[in-house]
Amino acid sequence: MDIDKLDFDKGDGLLPAIIQDADTYQVLMLGYMNKPALEKTLEEERVTFYSRSKERLWTKGETSENYLDVVEIQADCDNDTLLILATPQGPTCHTGETSCFHEKKFVPKKNRYSFLKSLEDLIKDRKEKLPEDSYTTYLFNKGIDKIAQKVGEEAVETVIEAKNDSKKQFVGEVADLLFHLMVLMAEKGVSLKKVVKKLKKRHNKGNHKHLG
Repeated sequence: MDIDKLDFDKGDGLLPAIIQDADTYQVLMLGYMNKPALEKTLEEERVTFYSRSKERLWTKGETSENYLDVVEIQADCDNDTLLILATPQGPTCHTGETSCFHEKKFVPKKNRYSFLKSLEDLIKDRKEKLPEDSYTTYLFNKGIDKIAQKVGEEAVETVIEAKNDSKKQFVGEVADLLFHLMVLMAEKGVSLKKVVKKLKKRHNKGNHKHLG
């Protein structure tokens, strides 16, 4: 994001920032950012506002630890309003509600890709708790060499299946590869968010050779 293109002057140094859940697209809250607040938000990847009542920078969750982890930020067509997609680390509203707009309950639309986030959370939970009789626990107990080996095996099987005629079998192999890759990512402490951010950064810079 090019901060210099934003019109802070229109709002006496402040831009309204709409916070939206990156998974459900529910609007969580509205806050205001000055330039330092936005710079801190971009640097720490965690939403920081300018508090008009406290007259200082205020990181959402600094007391409650219900932080808002930034996924994406974009400005509107006039460059005077921000829309921030974020992952909430707890209720956003001080009342304990998910959203500050809670007069009517929000029913999220189904997003098939949000399942990947749920799967990522489940894999992380398996890594922390290591429940018995779990294949994922077995992989974590065996360590990175075994996990990496499984990723390699599933990658080879995916390539082999790609040369056959069964799309159903191919989809199955891709699913196996993706699962084991996510286990490897969890073992290495790498999130889907980081990978998506890297892809977007490459795409925005125009250096994604396979997308050219």
